[in-house]
Amino acid sequence: MTVPPGKPPTDAELLASVGAGDRSAFELFYRRYAGWLRLRLRYRCADPSLVDDVVQETFLAIWRGSANYREQPTGDVAGWLWRIGSRRLVDALRGHGARERLARLLTRYRFRDAPSAEEQVLLAVEHGDLAGALDRLSPELRAVLQATVLDGLSTGEAAVLLGIPAGTVKTRAMRARRQLRQELA
Repeated sequence: MTVPPGKPPTDAELLASVGAGDRSAFELFYRRYAGWLRLRLRYRCADPSLVDDVVQETFLAIWRGSANYREQPTGDVAGWLWRIGSRRLVDALRGHGARERLARLLTRYRFRDAPSAEEQVLLAVEHGDLAGALDRLSPELRAVLQATVLDGLSTGEAAVLLGIPAGTVKTRAMRARRQLRQELA
């Protein structure tokens, strides 16, 4: 890695060296950004092991060269890295077993004495017409409610899962809540 002595290398210089196979440049780049990426991804996913896997896959793609940085006028390496990491997280969430991992994680955090959200909903179904109101929702509205409320996905994650824009997810969720309110009032 050719960097003036006493001056830390820029991100672009590090990535150019990584592209040339420089392990020390890769290690320095990893140390500089892995913690930051892990923290940002944890805001999107509650499963720390999945986040760790995504961080490793992101940096592995950079090392193998499948994710190449092309220096932009703004030099936004963090934005480039975030795009790679967030896309890999969405792919991982789409993958098999994501719901099972989420369910295991949620059961670890659940209070033993407090009824779960699912139990509360089932009680409301037994003593109200919630089931009928849910059945009367269109499949599109029901799918959005399931993704955002029951599965706990963010608007963006639900949009990717359902293959629709995030704005459409928000609109459908609003329409579903309004319709449920009207029917249960």
